[in-house]
Amino acid sequence: MSTSQLEKMQDQVEIPEGVKVTQNKHMLLFEGPLGKTHKSFRNIPVKIDISDNKVNLKTIGERKRDYAILHTARSIIRNICEGLVEGYTIKMKVVFAHFPITVKVEGKKILIENYQGERAPRTTHIMGNTKVIPKGEDVILTGEVWTDITQTAANIELKTKVKNKDHRVFLDGIYVYEKKKGIEK
Repeated sequence: MSTSQLEKMQDQVEIPEGVKVTQNKHMLLFEGPLGKTHKSFRNIPVKIDISDNKVNLKTIGERKRDYAILHTARSIIRNICEGLVEGYTIKMKVVFAHFPITVKVEGKKILIENYQGERAPRTTHIMGNTKVIPKGEDVILTGEVWTDITQTAANIELKTKVKNKDHRVFLDGIYVYEKKKGIEK
């Protein structure tokens, strides 16, 4: 294997100003202006080393698959660092034709009430430290960890999926319409 191929199998992520990253075996602990979080890399086959305000990543194997996994780990670390500095926001729109849907938050659960006239509310969980704020016909999700926010949004969309009806006609649900960096109040 040539030296240029070996250089491809390693990468590094710059740690932004104000973010502190520490390593405990396979666990990376992140601290920033917006909070703290952690990520386990136990199941991701990448060697991680922290030095000089940089996170150095190196693959274990030498295949294309290992190269792809390296870049996945890099983007996870980069997104967490950016989120702890700026944060992320996802806006969702509540859409209904006849029965008005209401969204409520109780602790770590989201209650979607009166969906297609149903008596019992549909419930889903909030992932991580995501903050869910229902504002009229909008639901605003904010937080530091991109994967937690997007998973919470996906859980909400899946709970309002139309079943046993023509989805082209029955468009009721809660849908994502904006994703951006920065925390919106």
